[in-house]
Amino acid sequence: MLSCLRIKNFALIDQLELEFSRGLTVLTGETGAGKSIILDAIDIALGGKANNRLIRQGAQQAIVEATFRVNADVRAWLQELEIDLLEDESVVCSRELTVVGDSLRSRSRINGILANRQLMAKLRDRLVEITAQGQTVQLMDSSMQRELLDLYGGRPLWQQREIVASTYNIAQAARSALEKRRQSEQQRLQRLDLLNYQVKELESANLSEPEELEQLEQERDRLAHVVDLQQLSYQANQILYQSDSEQPAVADLLGQAESILMDMAKYDEGIEPILEIIRMALNEVIEAGHQINTYGDGLEADPERLAEVEERILFLKRLCRKYGASLAEVISYYQQLQQELAELTDSDRSVEKLEAEDRMAQENLNQACQELTKLRQQAATKLEKQLTEELKPLAMDKVVFVCQIDPCPPTATGSDRVVFYFSPNAGEKIQPLASTASGGEMSRFLLALKACFSDSEKQSGTLIFDEIDAGVSGKVAQAIAEKLHHLSQKHQVLCVTHQPLVAAMADSHFRVDKQIIEEFPSDLQDNNGQSHLPEIRTVVRVRSLENLQMRREELAQLTGGHSAEDAIAFAESLLAKAQAAKGLSVEEPHAEAQRRRGRRKR
Repeated sequence: MLSCLRIKNFALIDQLELEFSRGLTVLTGETGAGKSIILDAIDIALGGKANNRLIRQGAQQAIVEATFRVNADVRAWLQELEIDLLEDESVVCSRELTVVGDSLRSRSRINGILANRQLMAKLRDRLVEITAQGQTVQLMDSSMQRELLDLYGGRPLWQQREIVASTYNIAQAARSALEKRRQSEQQRLQRLDLLNYQVKELESANLSEPEELEQLEQERDRLAHVVDLQQLSYQANQILYQSDSEQPAVADLLGQAESILMDMAKYDEGIEPILEIIRMALNEVIEAGHQINTYGDGLEADPERLAEVEERILFLKRLCRKYGASLAEVISYYQQLQQELAELTDSDRSVEKLEAEDRMAQENLNQACQELTKLRQQAATKLEKQLTEELKPLAMDKVVFVCQIDPCPPTATGSDRVVFYFSPNAGEKIQPLASTASGGEMSRFLLALKACFSDSEKQSGTLIFDEIDAGVSGKVAQAIAEKLHHLSQKHQVLCVTHQPLVAAMADSHFRVDKQIIEEFPSDLQDNNGQSHLPEIRTVVRVRSLENLQMRREELAQLTGGHSAEDAIAFAESLLAKAQAAKGLSVEEPHAEAQRRRGRRKR
């Protein structure tokens, strides 16, 4: 359930914080007042598509933060991801949009932990579901209708669908192996000859270490410069430890320094740390002299080994020119050749055996698809009955709905093509939904469909409807209002509406307006000391209609076309009818709202 929404510098909103409660919440206001901006903010907080225009003009960053109270399934899912809930068992989804030059930088977080787009999409599916008339385009697609039917079928159907997907992958692999084996025998033999030649050549090379070539080049350089290395090691030893010239060695100079510091230490013990450093340096220099002398004594010329190394280097470089840019690539290519050669000479995987494996895989796939089809047919029968019952109260009591399942070639989703057929009026032939329903009928169809999914395991806790009641009026609007109220008994429902009948049924009511304000820049003076003038800006403001009188006035505004007195009277009648439909007195919902606010304050 969405409990709080905080927005800063988003579209026309400078600063906004809204608290939401259970039940049915409506947002009303004039056309273009910014109601949909609120829903856009929720969408953005949960990873929706963003662009630079969503950041308020003059600002560099927009921040949207949505707080949800989650159920046990979402808590378990977050624990698997090692994301801790807040103390009140809630999760905060936040999004920062920042302009950097001409580009937009976006960062999403879940309880302060950075989250990628894929993770946010998975969480969004578990938290909210946004429904608008624009969804009708998606609903016309046969694959979407199949997805909806599968969702309605519940866990057994989805488990079978996973079995079909796994079986399909196995069948595809078996068919691919068979087709590969069925290649021309002549091509196979030619390939075998080439593979045998290349594998034999690489096998004789005794390749094992990818760094062998570099190691050999280092050894060649050492063998080719033995005399130079001996001379240089002798010179280094002379400088460090044993000097045959008049110039003293480093060890001798350090010994002299040690003697001087020992004399100084007789009069000042503070010199001891420096003396220790000199002693350590002297020991290190003596050790280095010994090691360089040992190194020089161990150097010997070996013309035969040098010739072997140079020959091996030339051989390895020739292999690299033929089979790879580096020795590591040559070794990798050799391993690939061995695997391919084993596959082509594998007598256990003859064409006959592969054909048998392919037949078995296809049979298993067909059986899995048939079981999935049975489950879909059962779900379709149930959906047809329930959806028809859900549509009857929406002034569609003569509707005919058929979920038709036709066979198609097997895929990872089964071997069924699902098409929704629909006839809104008695005596009319049923036709595909895509060519039958009008805008108003589609609004009611979508709402009834959501009602069918209200008990689904995958149904989100918060349902959001953006003008789902557009294009209807009168009795149909009242039926939609009652249907939304029915949904709000099991889910939190947020609805943008222009219908007074729908707004009257709400448990919580927000009024959205645009206002023109004077906004002063944060820096009142420029570098020249000149004061800035205030700017005229348009902002969106949202007001919670917390008492009966405020709701009456708003419903009166929504009715339109009445005198002020008639509009108020009509609004009062709407509220009375709405509360009667919910089994409450007119004052009860407001008392309940006060109690909720009191609990939040405590």
